[in-house]
Amino acid sequence: MNLARLTLALMGALLFGGAQAHAESLQVQPALVDVVAPGAASTITLRNDGQTPSNVQIRVFRWSQADGQESLLPTQDVVASPPGATLQPGADYVVRIVRVAKRPIASEEAYRLLVDELPDASRAKTGTVRLLVRHSIPVFFSSPERTPPAVDWTVSKQDGRLIVSAHNKGSTRLRVSALSLRDAGGHKISFGGGLVGYALGQSTMRWTAPAGGRKFAAKGSISIAGQGGQGNDGAIEATAPVVAAP
Repeated sequence: MNLARLTLALMGALLFGGAQAHAESLQVQPALVDVVAPGAASTITLRNDGQTPSNVQIRVFRWSQADGQESLLPTQDVVASPPGATLQPGADYVVRIVRVAKRPIASEEAYRLLVDELPDASRAKTGTVRLLVRHSIPVFFSSPERTPPAVDWTVSKQDGRLIVSAHNKGSTRLRVSALSLRDAGGHKISFGGGLVGYALGQSTMRWTAPAGGRKFAAKGSISIAGQGGQGNDGAIEATAPVVAAP
């Protein structure tokens, strides 16, 4: 499963013209699960802030990055208990996340917990499009001996777009947000103030800048700035060479 397909196809609602769209209020806390060995379990809390019961499905996938792309694969190493639930309005529901694999953790294992709201045909109404919700929660199981992120950055140009590559030689993920690029001529591109993504340990991840980069230098180096760290802390300040497109 490619992460680019994780977002539900809500644009289909536009096909209904004047139909009204309603989304349920499914909340998930926390937004990230991080368990350090010898710990092997944690919990999340689901809450239905809507007015009617909501059925949800809860699944865990192994999360990896290769050649700048992310993928999710089925796993039996980590399970969610229970794998599904009916959430009553205004009620909290606790789900356990358990690593059942017996092998020791070498550094850091990355997973994604998907919490999907399921459709209920009995509540469908004519002229109304009900938007289903999906939450994708990062889950990490780590060794106390894990090494911190150590990222080499590069930038390339392809069809007028800038592509930023982060090669993480450390064993711990780097969370990247508020990313921006500036070349020697003062041209700047921002990825916005929010989360850009993660560079997982011992992996390479690539992101394409949201705006055109035709004015950016095709050679030399580019300054990279942003916020990073395992959580939301730490500044990213790096200089990246401009390389051939991947």
